[in-house]
Amino acid sequence: MRDVSGRFWKLRQRFGIAAPRVAVHSHVPWYWRWLWGAVFAGVAAAAMAWMYDAGRRFAGFDRSQVAQELAGVKAELAAAQAELDRLRAIANAADSRVSIERTAQQKLAQQIRSLEQENARVREELATFESMLSSDARNAATLSIYRFKVEPDVLPGEYRYRLLLLTPTDRRGRDFNGRLELVVSLQEGGQNAMMSFPEPGDAAAASFRLTFKYFRRVEGTFRVNPKARVESVQARIYESGASQPRVTQSVTL
Repeated sequence: MRDVSGRFWKLRQRFGIAAPRVAVHSHVPWYWRWLWGAVFAGVAAAAMAWMYDAGRRFAGFDRSQVAQELAGVKAELAAAQAELDRLRAIANAADSRVSIERTAQQKLAQQIRSLEQENARVREELATFESMLSSDARNAATLSIYRFKVEPDVLPGEYRYRLLLLTPTDRRGRDFNGRLELVVSLQEGGQNAMMSFPEPGDAAAASFRLTFKYFRRVEGTFRVNPKARVESVQARIYESGASQPRVTQSVTL
């Protein structure tokens, strides 16, 4: 009897009012669950972004306005860079013009100095000619050397010489043919030495040949060892075919 009543009680608990509740759910595939999760996450992110922008606008920060201002600043910077490039080009052109003008001025100044030196030389020679014509030199019977000068030139060891030659009265009207020789006395290495120009086989020997009728201005350069010290230079004038000089003149440095 007890067994029957116990079974009846268990059946009432399972199927009666005290029985446990049962819920029925429809089956949803997994990919739809992921899709709805992604949609929900996107909506949530959009809502959060909107709320973030709304909060910044409410706080006084507007991204669009900042972007516009940044674009304006970039445009101003590009314009300033273009203007800077234009001004640099103008400055470079001005520097080039100034450099060209400076070079032209230097060349002009050099030409002026050369003309001044040439003018002074011509005046000096003119005074020499006047003195020769007004003195006994007009009746000189021998070849004469006037205003023989030797000066250091631009390069080390280089010297420039100048002299005037005047033919004697009795042969004016006839050409004088001859050559010039320079004998240089110098000290080199503590010893005395002598050099003659032109040297044998010198390519510039033609510049030492002389052919003139009344007078001749002779000018040129010679070079010695830059370490040597030139003490004196002697000019010797030879007539063609003669072994002895017609006239000599020395200058001491």
